[in-house]
Amino acid sequence: MRPISEEDLTARARIRDVAMALFAEQGVKATTIRGIAEAAGVSPGLVQHHFGTKEQLRQACDAHVLSYLREQVSAGVTGNELEKPEFVENVHRTAPPLMKYLGRALVDGSPEAAAMFDELVRVTEESLARGDHSEADHRARATVLTAMKLGITVLHEHVSRALGTDLYAPQGALRVGKAQLDLMRPEFLGRELFERARSGLEKYEGRQ
Repeated sequence: MRPISEEDLTARARIRDVAMALFAEQGVKATTIRGIAEAAGVSPGLVQHHFGTKEQLRQACDAHVLSYLREQVSAGVTGNELEKPEFVENVHRTAPPLMKYLGRALVDGSPEAAAMFDELVRVTEESLARGDHSEADHRARATVLTAMKLGITVLHEHVSRALGTDLYAPQGALRVGKAQLDLMRPEFLGRELFERARSGLEKYEGRQ
């Protein structure tokens, strides 16, 4: 589970989080330093003090999202946290603003967004290949799986409308998570990983 760092309690982190929300809602071009400062309750000078230019602030947002994704994948898969309802609950609580930002970044396009996609493909490929010595094209499978999962993020407004509930609300996230597992063969992820993911969702659902 990702702990709250000291940085996350600072004005710098608040500025970053506000910037992610505005970038996700308005896009980078339409968002201004002044608008970010106003929403964060600080001066434009403080935003520039911490991040310099708007482009540097966007890069900091990208780096934060990528770090978060790496930490959660590592904790969930390598650290065997997937089956713990506390881990699932923490992800459902902390991920939405970052995923909304990532969805917009992928649509708008940037070298950092491309790097995030490539990193997720790499991590997914490693997970699929772990213990599987078949001739399966893990790179292709990882690429398609990553695109499918991020497609839900990019289309979150349409997904929420079709479900009749917010994708990023606990019940919406739970329904989507269960549906994703229902559509996969256990052998695709590896039965052990699949069962841990299923168990974690069921335990989390029991708490709702």
